[in-house]
Amino acid sequence: MAGRAAEPQVIWTRPERAGRGPRPAHSRADIAAAAVRIADAEGLDAVSMRHVAAELGCGTMSLYNYVPRKEDLYELMVDAVSGEHELWEPSGDWRADMLRVAHQTRGLMRRHPWLPRLMSSFYGFSPNALRYVEHCLACLDPLDVSGGTRVELFAMLNSVVTMFVANELATAERARSLPWSPERESAMRGEYLRERIASGAYPRLAAVFAEGAAAGAVDPEAVFERAVARVLDGFGGG
Repeated sequence: MAGRAAEPQVIWTRPERAGRGPRPAHSRADIAAAAVRIADAEGLDAVSMRHVAAELGCGTMSLYNYVPRKEDLYELMVDAVSGEHELWEPSGDWRADMLRVAHQTRGLMRRHPWLPRLMSSFYGFSPNALRYVEHCLACLDPLDVSGGTRVELFAMLNSVVTMFVANELATAERARSLPWSPERESAMRGEYLRERIASGAYPRLAAVFAEGAAAGAVDPEAVFERAVARVLDGFGGG
């Protein structure tokens, strides 16, 4: 019927090249690599069909022959960086393996700061992503729970890591945008917070800060390890 929208189609079900005709000038890997370069250098908002086409030296409209939608471009990007995951032989210690998964995912997101914005089930079933999910489920084979619970553990762990890194990246971005040093900003805000706590209006918060002062500076690496351990404890015990 005229005017009817085309049926949605996952890009992985589309042939990369037709059986006949000239060889395409660009591959999906070329396109994904160009988009990742742009996002790494300028941020996700800089990724557009026009910008990617310019990076490849082709016309914007011709790029649509390879990638029909912006969502497809994002999926190619997620798949490309998912291919950076290391796939090792599971050790038999599911907790150790999943801690390694968490650290690896954190490192990947730090290398590609735009990635947390695209972490969703929309882009979680590309070829490289599926291989990584299968690997993680293999790491969880020793855990005596249902398959659905293993998937839930993997998804929850991924969510915790994504939120943790997103906060790290947002904090770093805010620090870069300050008109003065982050240390000066922290000192200013710390002085205000100490004044408010000293007012006596927040006794519970004052107690928390007193404990923190006695314990010393917060170690973000230790906080990350504890966050991951608490997720794992919820599924298999400590």
